[in-house]
Amino acid sequence: MRLRKTSKPKVVDRRNGEPCRVMHMSVTNELVDAFLKCPTKCFLRSRGEVGTGNYYADWVRTRNELFRTQGVENLAANVTHGTCVSGTPVLGGVRSPQWQLATEFHARSQNLESFCHAVERHPAAGGGRAAEFVPIRFVAGNKIAREDKLLLSFDARVLSELLGRKIALGKIVHGDNYATLKVKTSDLAGVASKLTDKIRMLIENSSPPDLVLNRHCGECEFQTRCRQRAIEKDDLSRLAGMTEKERMGFNRKGIFTVTQLSYTFRPRRRPDRSKDKRERYHHSLKALAIRENKIHIVGTPEMKTEGTPVYLDVEGLPDRGFYYLIGVRTGVGQSVAHQSFWADRPSDEHGIWQAFLSMLIKVENPILVHYGSFESIFLRRMRERYGGLPNNIGVIKALESPINLVSVIFGQIYFPTYSNRLKEIAEWLGFRWSDDNASGLQSIVWRIEWETTRAPLVKEKLINYNTEDCAALELVAGTTAQICQREIGSDSITTNLEIVAADILDSKLTRWPKFSTTIQGFEAVNKAARWDYQRDRVYIRTDERLKQAKKMRERRLKGTIRVGKVVACEPSRVCPRCHKNATNWSRVVTKCLHDLRFTKCGVTGQLVKYQFRVFRCATCQAFTPWPKEFWERSQYGRNLAAFSVFEVIDLCVSLRSVTQTLNRIFGFRMNEYVVRRFKERAADYHRATRENILAGMVKGNLIHADETRIPLHGKVGYVWVFATFREVAYYYSATREGTLIQSALHEFKGVLVSDFYTVYDSIPCAQQKCLLHLMRDLNDAVLDNPYDEGAKTIATAFAELLRDIVQTTDRWGLKSRFLRKHLADVARFYKRISKTDRQSEAASKLKDRLEKDREKLFTFLSHDGIPWNNNNAEHAIKAFARLRRAIEGLSTPKGIEQYLILLSVCQTCKYSGLDFLDFLRSGETDIGTFAASRRTR
Repeated sequence: MRLRKTSKPKVVDRRNGEPCRVMHMSVTNELVDAFLKCPTKCFLRSRGEVGTGNYYADWVRTRNELFRTQGVENLAANVTHGTCVSGTPVLGGVRSPQWQLATEFHARSQNLESFCHAVERHPAAGGGRAAEFVPIRFVAGNKIAREDKLLLSFDARVLSELLGRKIALGKIVHGDNYATLKVKTSDLAGVASKLTDKIRMLIENSSPPDLVLNRHCGECEFQTRCRQRAIEKDDLSRLAGMTEKERMGFNRKGIFTVTQLSYTFRPRRRPDRSKDKRERYHHSLKALAIRENKIHIVGTPEMKTEGTPVYLDVEGLPDRGFYYLIGVRTGVGQSVAHQSFWADRPSDEHGIWQAFLSMLIKVENPILVHYGSFESIFLRRMRERYGGLPNNIGVIKALESPINLVSVIFGQIYFPTYSNRLKEIAEWLGFRWSDDNASGLQSIVWRIEWETTRAPLVKEKLINYNTEDCAALELVAGTTAQICQREIGSDSITTNLEIVAADILDSKLTRWPKFSTTIQGFEAVNKAARWDYQRDRVYIRTDERLKQAKKMRERRLKGTIRVGKVVACEPSRVCPRCHKNATNWSRVVTKCLHDLRFTKCGVTGQLVKYQFRVFRCATCQAFTPWPKEFWERSQYGRNLAAFSVFEVIDLCVSLRSVTQTLNRIFGFRMNEYVVRRFKERAADYHRATRENILAGMVKGNLIHADETRIPLHGKVGYVWVFATFREVAYYYSATREGTLIQSALHEFKGVLVSDFYTVYDSIPCAQQKCLLHLMRDLNDAVLDNPYDEGAKTIATAFAELLRDIVQTTDRWGLKSRFLRKHLADVARFYKRISKTDRQSEAASKLKDRLEKDREKLFTFLSHDGIPWNNNNAEHAIKAFARLRRAIEGLSTPKGIEQYLILLSVCQTCKYSGLDFLDFLRSGETDIGTFAASRRTR
């Protein structure tokens, strides 16, 4: 780097306010190299900043210098003695025919400078022609990157301006064998010119560019400086994986720090068509996990390890494609075993691969677990290079379907770390490496050092590093497996790990956080700051109105309902179980019944005192039952329990609100637990009712089916709905797999109306797919491809066909004798779309879908009473959605099952034209019997 000073007017330095000179700086190849890796690095180098050092960067620099020196010696040895010059020849010497090779060629043109490693001069092929000059650059790696070609193109540009002639060709000497690659620098001239302009604008600007951490930071001498400033600023670039476009998008919204980003996450409901697709990565959720220092999960991550896990970690030299160390860890806990397979040279690679396969054969049902794509590429390349897999099904299966832990974690499990690197996650979990500087880059340095010195200590470092990587992989894999298998809130995992389900954050964010402290006295102070505490203990001492309000409230609470009448029950003469005469009389029992009394004008609360005798039968030891007015041997009546369940299920009122209503309106003094018990006992009482509803549907000729999600304390469950015109049955399942629906409908022989979820196809019965779903998908395809005539033609033809069918159903109903005529229209529709141009991708997809489901789209045309849409199930889903909002995810699978039993009874009563409250009050368990009794009345 060289600076050129020109006399310019003095300007004021913004940093200290003192006058300074404007510096016109030359763009050098060092600045170009730095800019290609990081603009901040380029700016710091242009200002003469000295980095804090980086062992890997220093090693790379030394390696490149040695490689360049040796490469120059090799080139000089191949030219005629006396035709090789060192340094920059004078202009006349350059044009004279006395030299063929110039090394350490320093070229300068205007504000561009380049230190060319070497320049070859080729004499003119004929008289009158100018000689050709070829810049040469030495690269120690075996693989050539685009940055290396751009640097060579910059050398060619500076040399071209210096000599006044076009430089169209350059050479890159690279790799262990000093291979030569010819590069057409003229093809990159435009890119190099734009790059130069960007660098000139950067270095002439007095303010540095935005600090951005990237992948090059691990190889940069300014790593410590930049990382420290990024930590101070809490910069977004600390989140690995965030692209520049994403970061700029957040900046435009006023989000510049990780903490700011953490407050922007909101769980979104995924559409049904995207439920089976992988969840996208949320940078905001990663920031939230970091801020709260808790693991956050999205959806239901799965990690199936049905076998013996074998943790694999491989070390290699990427630029050579050579793998020299395979580390394998098997077993769990105290029985863990580690094996390392070392290769001294590339020819030993086949041997360590065969040793690895021999080890896998000895493992029962092995499951390979690795971290990242490096091992995936290793397994694929080894099979391509050496083939010859052993005749062992377990080994072949393990090699074909290894578990990449990154794919399990990415987008689903968010650890409170700034990246998903194995080292960062393992260190957060408490794992420590014996060497603080151990990393993938450091292992490359150690391997090259070992190849040079053959020092046993260096080899031991590499093997130890690989062993610790396997141990860290085991720790992260074990934690991930437990997260996938556990239910949020259970104690099946280490207690120091806090896990939050992102799907229920919206409900949690609306509640006040619980105050917790380790400071003595803070708890008492926090309690004294509560609203009711201050109102009842502090403000009341100074405000007379508050005293009067408290007395009135206490007077109102004391004024509960009084006993209205006393009922003396006739004693039972026979045992209710064995029907023998009662002999052992007991004392008279007095119980007060809290119940509601329904009249034509309304509902009132009542308290009735019952007196009855109880006995134990001497023969069967059975007790005399309580009077039938007492519900489930409690102090509450059936009407009260029925009214509570009616409000919870049908009106979607919370348990707390129902309790407050009963206490305030009817004068009871109940708590929320009593209402919850009403719900639980009613669900147990009517469990058989739901089973009878489903059994009746299975015997019929039509069932509508659908499913929806429900969050439960951090775990996502699914609710399945089976409906007809008159019945509805709801069931809960922990997953969306088809086990429940297959067991429920395995005897069904009618027509199943559903959406296009493939689980429904497993039911051995006739299928009718919802055409309304299909119509919406066709409409979306047309909107997404507005200029696609093929897709529009298919959608238009389907609309005309469905419109005629709907007109027939509006006039004649769902009668097959009127609908069969449209079978010919269906055949013409498929013949018409078969002639549509298949050049359009959207049209092709629509045609393939219509052809695939042809037998399931128009089944209703051949059956009586079969609708063409799934509105019965969707209407039932809406009823559950209202109840789901009242539950707010604050229930358990057992609690949801109770809600669904009662909702099944409620909706079936509505579909049948019956009153749900009357059915609950009747004590019946069969809806058909209850309906018959109402008709008799």
